[in-house]
Amino acid sequence: MKENSKTKKVKKTIEINFTIVAIVLIAILCVCITPVTFQNDTYYTIKIGELIKNHGIDMMDHFSWHENLSYTYPHWLYDLCTYLVYSIAGFKSVYILTCILSAILGISIFLVNSKLTKNKSISFLVTLGALYMLQNYIAARAQLVTFILFIWEIFCIEKFIENRKVIYGMMLVIISLLIANLHVATWPFFFVLFLPYMAEYIISVGADTIIYSKLRVFVLRQIIKSKSKRNNNLEKVEKLNIELDNLENRISRIKIKRDKEKKNPYKIIVNKNENVKYLVIIMILCALMGLLTPIGDAPYTYLYKTMQGNTPQHISEHLPLTIANSKDIMCMLIIFFAILIFSKSKIRLSDLFMISGLCYLMLSTRRQTSMFVLIGSVVLTRLLIDLIARYTKNGVNELENAIKHFVVVVALTALIIFVSYDTIKPKLDDNYVDSNSYPVAASDYILENIDLKNAKFYNEYNYGSYMLFRGIPVFIDSRADLYAPEFSGKEDEDIFSDFINTSGISKFYEDTFEKYNITHLLISKKSKTNMIITKTEDSKYKELYSDDNFVVYERKVK
Repeated sequence: MKENSKTKKVKKTIEINFTIVAIVLIAILCVCITPVTFQNDTYYTIKIGELIKNHGIDMMDHFSWHENLSYTYPHWLYDLCTYLVYSIAGFKSVYILTCILSAILGISIFLVNSKLTKNKSISFLVTLGALYMLQNYIAARAQLVTFILFIWEIFCIEKFIENRKVIYGMMLVIISLLIANLHVATWPFFFVLFLPYMAEYIISVGADTIIYSKLRVFVLRQIIKSKSKRNNNLEKVEKLNIELDNLENRISRIKIKRDKEKKNPYKIIVNKNENVKYLVIIMILCALMGLLTPIGDAPYTYLYKTMQGNTPQHISEHLPLTIANSKDIMCMLIIFFAILIFSKSKIRLSDLFMISGLCYLMLSTRRQTSMFVLIGSVVLTRLLIDLIARYTKNGVNELENAIKHFVVVVALTALIIFVSYDTIKPKLDDNYVDSNSYPVAASDYILENIDLKNAKFYNEYNYGSYMLFRGIPVFIDSRADLYAPEFSGKEDEDIFSDFINTSGISKFYEDTFEKYNITHLLISKKSKTNMIITKTEDSKYKELYSDDNFVVYERKVK
């Protein structure tokens, strides 16, 4: 007994130590894959956060020179929080915050996987793979926070279904409220994650109703009850009772057979969990959280308006995914297919629905690749554990113990530290603002030499956010929806389409500039517009400033 007690204590210590080591290594890797240089959206995020702090939310835009544009403030809470962090130590504090959120995301993936699958070693390895695939999505954007919330949503849903504890239902409601205020565009996806569990329950109930002839049994009982009360046609009642008995006996035999099949299904495990019914109540409460925002009905209408507009057709992250260009996704899909087709591993019906739905969304729009990897990591961990358990004797425990061995832990630590160093080394000299991608010096020139009160700048999409961050009113920036008629409040004016057509030279640039009374241009030297102006030596445009990447023109206005 004493030996068993000591063994259990040692095992518990090893597990605790491995968990700590795994969390530390994941945190180090996450910090190292976090980019130093900020993306376009970060700049307008800071500026909008400043506006909200100083003036509140008025649902209007204040950074474009276009007049009276309506603005939805789709991630107002994240914008405000980011500005408050920025006000501490500038870009450095925003970078530190991004590193912290990145580490929280990685640790959350590991903890959720290990708690749901009861296996730390496979969860650790899958987490490392997931982080590798998610590194392009690690940025100072609202999506980083919602990734964390979505992975914990899966945890809460599964734990609620397992034991129906109120605490998990409350956590789901809080997560819904946070997403509705942090990143309203992703709020509808919160409810998508409920659907696989509900679909599994509906199918299991429907299958039971059909297979066990429940409707037929119900009808027979009602007929017998009705005729018995009237005491007529007793012979008919007797025949109906015999038919009912035969039917119930047949159902009993079917039930015994199905119970055996459920214990060892061929490929798909179907669970009929009555707690899913209560999950519907939680889902309704979560839907009401969309009312608790300062941005009106945006939680319910934002995504629909976005999909109805033309902005998704021209923004790369909204375009369909090309599998051939995404080798990591191709590998992940091959692993799923190989396990499901060529092994004896079984998958839960809810997991099959989940991974199929996420795969469809990913193929429809490449931005959902992140959700496929994030949520798919939980399904993949389950499949890998099931695969190892079926093809090895006590294989999962042996693998768990092997990975937790001191030598293996040291080797993993050394490997991850090496990979982390190799990842962060090229970034050590990076700046928070990339002067090759953003007009840093050109903005300095504009602020020093041009009267912005009387200027209307034409600029390109990719660096408009940096310009407005510097206080230069813009023609367009990466808040694409703001410039579409579905959101701008100007149904007769499509600024976004005018920019797309002008930058792609399907529309003569001078027509657009005449329409909007453009006085100045800040454009990339490699842009088609600049190439035409340069080649044709258009006398209407006077070059005021030029560097290796950008040029500023003054346009002669009649």
